[in-house]
Amino acid sequence: MSDVLLAVVFVLAAAVSLATSWMLVSRLERIGARIGLSEALLGMLAALAADAPEITASVTALAGHHSRIGAGVVIGSNVFNLAALLGLGAIVSGEIRLHRRVIILEGIVAITIAVICLGVVLGGPGPGVGLLAAVAVLVPYLVISGVSPQRLTRLGLPRPWADWLSGAIAEEEQELEPAIHPSRADTRDVVLALLATVVVVGASIAMELTASTLGERHHVTGIVIGGLVLAGVTSLPNAVSALYLAIRGRGAATLSIALNSNALNVTVGLLLPGLLVGLGAPSGQGSLVAAWYVGLTAVTLGCAYASRGLRRAHGALIVGGYFAFVAAVLIAS
Repeated sequence: MSDVLLAVVFVLAAAVSLATSWMLVSRLERIGARIGLSEALLGMLAALAADAPEITASVTALAGHHSRIGAGVVIGSNVFNLAALLGLGAIVSGEIRLHRRVIILEGIVAITIAVICLGVVLGGPGPGVGLLAAVAVLVPYLVISGVSPQRLTRLGLPRPWADWLSGAIAEEEQELEPAIHPSRADTRDVVLALLATVVVVGASIAMELTASTLGERHHVTGIVIGGLVLAGVTSLPNAVSALYLAIRGRGAATLSIALNSNALNVTVGLLLPGLLVGLGAPSGQGSLVAAWYVGLTAVTLGCAYASRGLRRAHGALIVGGYFAFVAAVLIAS
């Protein structure tokens, strides 16, 4: 297949994947509303659906033993998410206001998952240990997000802890409720969700295969293909939805989409397939990308906590951090 034809297939697959992911997100939200999920859990479900392109591209790359592309898609998309969802969102909207309790709750999960990712990429704990650690962080977060304040005290938590967590979830859901307001699903929604899943998965596989083939032909390193090209393209659905929310002042919803998306990317798109097919030997390029992910996450959360949100100057700093990341990857490749 010629380079031109491969490029056409890549562009068409990207367009189909991105367009269909919107349908997948909306239908899964309706299904979640039908089974009675809380607003916070609906947000997590929406983030998982929007992550389908990058997760599928990463799994495809890892299954094809393109470990640098696979790791690059997931970790590179996480760096892109911070810049496009939070950095650019703050620049465009002028300010993303955030509740400090939401920053702490979301931030603990986000930075812990990022550190786990870095440890695995550096060759420390294997993907199996990393997956167990990530699940040990995400499961309590999902439980807290899905139960009522009364049930938190029944779980054995001290009353001050339960009250604090209830307040954080309530503040987050105040932002998510206007942003996620699906009607209840019917049979048609379930069928469309299944069809959309098949289309997104198929298109994302085509994206990864064509991009890796073009990269090999033109001697472009896997970390550039995965960490920059595929990472940026597959993260566009999250970026558009987050910009929409940021402009409308839905700060906690924007933060939730960005950080939950990153946590799910690492857990489902890197650690789980890495456990099954392996992640390959540690590399300096992979370590660079993972370290940048941890560092930019910490900078973003630090700015957000210090100012109770992100202002234009913070957004410029985060976006500048992404451009520096791009330069560092290109130099390392």
